[in-house]
Amino acid sequence: MPTSPVVRFPPPADLAATVAACIDLIKSRFPDDEDRGAAAMLLADGSILTGTSPDAMNASVEVCHEIEPYCGAFRLNQRVVASVCLHRQPSGRTVVLSPCGVCRERLAVYGPGVLVAVADRRDPTVVVWKALKDVLPDYWMTAFPDEIDAGWTT
Repeated sequence: MPTSPVVRFPPPADLAATVAACIDLIKSRFPDDEDRGAAAMLLADGSILTGTSPDAMNASVEVCHEIEPYCGAFRLNQRVVASVCLHRQPSGRTVVLSPCGVCRERLAVYGPGVLVAVADRRDPTVVVWKALKDVLPDYWMTAFPDEIDAGWTT
């Protein structure tokens, strides 16, 4: 498991750039206002990776938008410090999708300080950044404190 040094909140400009990269991918890859989404991850070196989910004939084998940037971070040996997933509806409105349980598990290896985008409760089009520990307060791995980042148990 990657070790997680103390994670500092990335500069607001870097977080805004991560959201913008995600929106840009949706617009450039799906210019016809389709009902589509994408993800973007900010890495420790300041770079941003994006990805989207390809279609498959059998929906049970489709992957989520986060897979591509997550695997890219691993390939580059870079820590993920923030992750956002957005979905554009046919009306053109873009909503924030908080990471599903599987993505939370994937991001958890980078420690409890990884920032994830969640939707504002009053407006699902507004990104609210939260530490993974705050959206996953009862992480199952805390039962094994010798096997995980100490930040999960403190």
